[in-house]
Amino acid sequence: MGFHPLDWVIIILIGLAIFGPRALQSVARNAGRTISQAKTVKDKVMSELPMEELSEVSREIPRVPMNSHQAIEMLMTPEPGREPVKKPQEPRHE
Repeated sequence: MGFHPLDWVIIILIGLAIFGPRALQSVARNAGRTISQAKTVKDKVMSELPMEELSEVSREIPRVPMNSHQAIEMLMTPEPGREPVKKPQEPRHE
């Protein structure tokens, strides 16, 4: 969701009309600090997550069907690395 330059001008003009120039400057400064702190926290959390372990665990979690069509498809398609189950053949009467 990006803003066009004209959108920013309109937002700034409305902010100036409501808050005044000093208050708008303070609001913008505080918003910038808050965004910067949020980015820092996000980066810190992402760097501490064991991404390799999480991806390995997610591969081992079985898929869960969300509707009946997915359930049927999962039943009909063999899992990777697993051979499909063969039906026993009926004995032939000759």
